[in-house]
Formats: sequence, C-alpha cells, structure tokens
Amino acid sequence: MSELRPKSGIHHIKAHMLTNDSSDYPPIRIALNSNESAFGPCQSAIEAARATASNLARYLENPTSLLAPAIAKRHGLDPNRIAIGNGSDDLLARLARVYLDAGTEMIRSCNGYLKTPNYAFANNAMPISVSDKAFTTSVDAILDAVTKNTRMVYIANPENPAGTYISGNEVRRLHRGLPRHVVLILDCAYAEYVDAKDYEAGYILAQEAENVVVTQTFSKIYGLAGARVGWMFASQEIIDMVNRIGLTFPVASSSVAAAMAALEDETHINYVFQTNLRLRNAFTKTMTNFGLKVYPSQTNFVLLEFNPGEFNAAACADYLSRQGIATRRFASPAYENCIRVTIGMESDMKRIETRIASFLNHNS
Repeated sequence: MSELRPKSGIHHIKAHMLTNDSSDYPPIRIALNSNESAFGPCQSAIEAARATASNLARYLENPTSLLAPAIAKRHGLDPNRIAIGNGSDDLLARLARVYLDAGTEMIRSCNGYLKTPNYAFANNAMPISVSDKAFTTSVDAILDAVTKNTRMVYIANPENPAGTYISGNEVRRLHRGLPRHVVLILDCAYAEYVDAKDYEAGYILAQEAENVVVTQTFSKIYGLAGARVGWMFASQEIIDMVNRIGLTFPVASSSVAAAMAALEDETHINYVFQTNLRLRNAFTKTMTNFGLKVYPSQTNFVLLEFNPGEFNAAACADYLSRQGIATRRFASPAYENCIRVTIGMESDMKRIETRIASFLNHNS
C-alpha cells in the first residue's frame, strides 16, 4: 500500500450521478441528460469565439476586467464585486477552500445539488444534510441545524436535480436567522429560467448583505456549457479572498468573447426562455397524464418519479438509452425511482414522450 496520505475527507467523495456506459447501447442521438441548452448559443457568441482563434497562443491576462463590467451592466451590479471562474463549480470550490477546514460544518438540503458535500469533504469539513419538503429546501430545517461550527450554508435556488425553488421571502428569512459569520451561498445556475413571481434574484440580497454570495453561469440559458464560464457576486472582502486562490489564467479568451456577446443578445435569451417554458409545461402535462409524478420545475429540466416494480425508473432509463435517448439518474437512494429529463428541442420532446408512452404500455 502506498505511504502517500491525502486529506482524510477525500476518501468520502463519491460519484453522485449514475451513467449508462454499456457497449450494448446505440450511439446517443438525443442528449437530455446534462441540462445543456438544446438551443445552443446565439450566433454572435459563436462568431466572437471564432474571432479569437488567431490569439490561441496567448493567455487572457485578466478576464474579469473584460467580463465583469458586461455582467454588471446587464444586472445593475458593482463590477468590483464580481469574480469570474472556470464555471461556477470552480467558484464554489474556491469558496469552500476559503471558509471550510477541519472542525467546521457546511449545511445543505439533503436532496439538493448532490455534489455539494464534496466541497466540504475536500477541505476535511463536515457536510450537514438536513431534511427537505418534497425535494424543496426547508428553511426551518437549515436554521435548526446551525451550530457554533457552522461556516457555510449552501442552497441551489432553483434546485438541481428536482427543479424546485423557494421564494425570495423564504431566502431572506433564512438569511435573517443565520449568524453574521456564516456565509450563505445561493447557487442560482438556473435563475434565468424561472417564471415564478415570488422568486428573487440572488444578487439582490447579496447587494445588501456582506455574508451572502450568489453564483451564476453561462452554461445554461446562454448555451455556453462547453465554454466553462461562471461568475460570482459578493462583498469585496469575499471577492478578494476568492480571487487570491484562483487560477492564474482561469478562463479562455474564446470563452470570454462568447460570454460577452451572449449577454448582449436579448432576442436569443428571450427565445430560449419562452421556448423552454412552453416545452417544459407541455412535457409536464403529458407526463402527468401518463400517471407519473412530476416535480414542479423552474429550470430547463423535469424530474419524473416512477412507481417501483418491473417498469421503474431504472428500467425506463435503460429503455430510453436503447433508443438512443440519454437521461439522468442519480446515486442517492432518494432518487431511486426518478429520472431527470433536460428540456430539448420540440422534436426531441415529442420523441421522448412517444418512447416513454411505449415503455409504460409495456411495448418493445
């Protein structure tokens, strides 16, 4: 056995997603498994990325100086309170490195974003998973779990993989109940898809409170998952700490160019929002009519719950894979009877509806 000794917490990190990797499956024709935008980026973002090709030999020295003002302009924020990262995952990992270590705790909803405990484990901290209500964050459960060792509270709003959310008033109630030394992280990767009237953008509270952080991404509604660009809004103190431990050149020049162009294309953003909303509502109605439980979603995906038995979630996911349709299942026992379906193009959704109907009718 090797005498190398990694941090003890690393041994607790496990995969949170299940994959269908059998060689028996045909090639994927419809990818509805990773919550990418089926509509892709706007044309101007593609062209902006292409235009950087002649500079591929050079690092982009300071992407924040370019992208932060563009983000700030769109959302009415202070650019000095924005950090840029290699996706929001990079920023979340850095936040954990800044505020967590052995003997500290991070509270999260037990069925929320399933990767979250890894941020704590990687820093020898303890993730505290509290109960929820039908896969929806419980503010009371979080507040009841706060101890003198709590350093971070993490919620995704909307949540992943369930697509649920809590209102702006509930988020503010949570914040009021936290000690000032506890950092409240609002992971708002799917915020641009929300149509609920009582939802409040996370950065509004972050503008008012020095211990609130909001992270967002260009991977979802902007269609730039492959570009890996995320951003964070927080107090200047937190931004400074996070920047100190960032990569030297965190984002590629083509990614920054694409993100800046994407921010300007309001027509594309509105098209993706409206089309996703229409298709999400239609798919939810169809699946409900099929007798499946559908969790109300504010995102670009829908969580379906099947009855246990022969024609269960695992069997359906396997059946869809054999039809060239990729969906997502999770390692957590709470999601044993569920599959998550990303909203795709209209033709994709008609196809998966037909195949799920066939599966439920026990047809091959």
